Amino acid sequence: MGASLSGGVSDGEGLVQPRLGDIPESCAALILMQMDPPEICKLARLNRAFRGASLADFIWESKLPPNYRFIVDRVFDESSKRKISGKRDTYARLCRSNSFDDGTKVIWLDKHKGGICLSISSKALSITGIDDRRNEQELQNCHLCPKFASCLVDIFQTVAYLQQIWWFEINGEFEFQFPLGKYGLFFRLHLGRSLKRLGRRVCNSEHVHGWDIKPVRFELSTSNGHRAVSQCYLDNPGNWINYHVGDFVVDNPHDLIKIKYSMTQIDCTHTKGGVCVDSVLIYPSSVAKEP
Repeated sequence: MGASLSGGVSDGEGLVQPRLGDIPESCAALILMQMDPPEICKLARLNRAFRGASLADFIWESKLPPNYRFIVDRVFDESSKRKISGKRDTYARLCRSNSFDDGTKVIWLDKHKGGICLSISSKALSITGIDDRRNEQELQNCHLCPKFASCLVDIFQTVAYLQQIWWFEINGEFEFQFPLGKYGLFFRLHLGRSLKRLGRRVCNSEHVHGWDIKPVRFELSTSNGHRAVSQCYLDNPGNWINYHVGDFVVDNPHDLIKIKYSMTQIDCTHTKGGVCVDSVLIYPSSVAKEP
């Protein structure tokens, strides 16, 4: 069948029927408009018509978020913007992990749906014992350690490790222009600390304690009126877990949305510790997978 389509077929009277390669680029472009970006890239290898059509700006502009110009201006410097050629290149670059705000945040597009995904480093969070220098004992017990190889996505080079603390509180806020849709916010945490033994990574859970006595409280609020509160016991040492804080909805893609989020466990009747704080994640609901 493939040979017939590419080489043409006779109708028995000496007339050659049109081949797949005879499809005009404009028709091929209309076909590509209905497909997801990975499918477009596959069809671009089919023949010259689809390859040429796959470069059309109007195809890739329809796949980009409506506020992609805001993202480009926020993430890329002038030198990087000059190197971008066309909407296809813009889409490809935004699908990579792009750091901004002095490397404390990373943004990328889901390559299938074009949704915005964000990761906010622990360095951009206010963590009790790391930022509060009035408490020297907590300051000594809370520090940054190298990120270990068991991380599923090695975006940042460090995580905050809290070995032992009485008052546990993490706060953060972030302002951004999001496309229309529903988004989920998560704290990415790990109980236990990684060690290397005999060339293998193992989890040392020696300092993990206190998280099974009282739950951790998560809170989320946005400038457009959304609020969520949830509670959860931390468990499953040795694994990175995305703890779901809550969801928010964006109904105006041109508004700057300020998001405030927190994670607390302030029962001072007992100590807790042995937890790694990697980042805060923001995903479209079509992408986010709650464990």
